[in-house]
Amino acid sequence: MINSTFTQTIKVTKEHTAEYLGSGSLAVFATPAMIALMENTSLKCLSNIPEDSTSVGISIQTNHFKASAIGTIIHCTAKISNVEGRRYSFLLEVNDDDGNLIGEGTHERVVVNIEKFLTRI
Repeated sequence: MINSTFTQTIKVTKEHTAEYLGSGSLAVFATPAMIALMENTSLKCLSNIPEDSTSVGISIQTNHFKASAIGTIIHCTAKISNVEGRRYSFLLEVNDDDGNLIGEGTHERVVVNIEKFLTRI
């Protein structure tokens, strides 16, 4: 399981922009959109958890290095770097089609039983 990876690709749309999400005033790929992509890619990297379970994000550290315009193709890769019981750690990298590093970070997720989790909120 350690070193397992998953990559997904998106095309930046208006709905991914800082202007649209309210995190800024420009029509460029927003940091909140990048973070959501990173979390979703990590979630999809966990393919072997029990059917009655899911994973929840508990920590994310990111750097967003480069602005990307609407229409840019973005690739996000999550790599499992550590597993401790139900806790999974990921290394994350986001690049564009030209190979430019858009962002990077680390993320942690914990596998939880869905029914038990929902009864605690």
